[in-house]
Amino acid sequence: MNYLEVLDQARAHVFSLFHTKNDDRLVYHNLFHTEQVVQAVVKIANHYQLSDQDFFIVNTAAWFHDIGYLTNFEQHEARGAESAEDFLKAKGLDPAVILQVTNCILATKMPQRPLGLLEQIVCDADLFHLGGDSFKERNKLMLKEAEACKGRKIDKTEWRLKTIALFEGHHYHTAYCQELLSAKKEMNLTELKEKSIKEAKEKEIKERTHADEDKSIMKKEQAEEKQEQKKKKSDRPERGIETMFRITSGNHQRLSDMADNKAHIMISTNSIILSVILSLLLRKLEDNPHLIIPTLILLIICVVTMVFSILATRPSVPPGTFTAEDIREKKVNLLFFGNFYKMSLPEYDAGMQQMMEDRDFLYGSLVRDLYSQGVVLGRKYRLLRVAYNVFMFGIIASVLAFVIASALVAI
Repeated sequence: MNYLEVLDQARAHVFSLFHTKNDDRLVYHNLFHTEQVVQAVVKIANHYQLSDQDFFIVNTAAWFHDIGYLTNFEQHEARGAESAEDFLKAKGLDPAVILQVTNCILATKMPQRPLGLLEQIVCDADLFHLGGDSFKERNKLMLKEAEACKGRKIDKTEWRLKTIALFEGHHYHTAYCQELLSAKKEMNLTELKEKSIKEAKEKEIKERTHADEDKSIMKKEQAEEKQEQKKKKSDRPERGIETMFRITSGNHQRLSDMADNKAHIMISTNSIILSVILSLLLRKLEDNPHLIIPTLILLIICVVTMVFSILATRPSVPPGTFTAEDIREKKVNLLFFGNFYKMSLPEYDAGMQQMMEDRDFLYGSLVRDLYSQGVVLGRKYRLLRVAYNVFMFGIIASVLAFVIASALVAI
């Protein structure tokens, strides 16, 4: 069973489901969250050096664990397990493997009660963010999603208390996550509690303050603070635009990582084939001259495929310098290392200060950065497509050549 191929098909299937059945309310339990859980699963699984089968089980469970949100919010774990089971049955997988995948998905239901290492890995990956730097941002998205689903505004104090209860009732199951994430998780919990205590004190002060003079002072301070916040907000890029740039850049990075992984697969595969040809087939060509042409075809195909795969991952290094005129005319992108790595720190700092003070310069640099990433991605995927086409048709041609050569000798 080619687990890697089935896993790739599972990933594509989940991608398709999220795009075709997209729910705008799912700002947390969406494709991005699923990808984050898969990355966490891979990290934990690599630490424990799982077998190919176990690695496939936890990764497939991670891809399907929240797919149930697209159909049923209340029983999403069961829906996700059913979806995974139907998909894997169609692929002809062993029922025992399918059962382990569904059990891993069902184990993520709160409160988590995983049995065995595989279920523990999936559960820890699902709540990996509790012990990470992205917790604040993810928690805000969770609140926004809960409000959208319930159709009402949720008090932040109420939400914070529920989050604290989640932290106190949760623990990481694998020793690896306990060592890696527990300290940061404790810091996040402490910060939540401090905010909760601070809010309680502020609420108590407000309840005790009834004098008109105190109210007037408080209102004045609040008005000044709001005015200052509005002024700061007007001086910086709009949040929606920042989010667009961040998400687009992240998508480009993920696509680049996928391209590099595909190129590495082709390089590894063809290296193995070349090793076999050089160590085994070439020695036997004197006794089997009819295999010379098929062997040469296979050898050429492997070399060409490796060349295009290497070209797809080979980095290009720009000059690394810019001039004061480039800064004045806003032609240089200071967000890309290739444009400044040979410059001195004072020169780079001066350029960055000027860029940050100029809204058009800043946005222009971000746009150029995204465009450059897109150009690099286009080149990578063009070369990869050539490599895969050469390998696919070349392997077919090589096999046919070996079959024809053997048949002619037999005749």
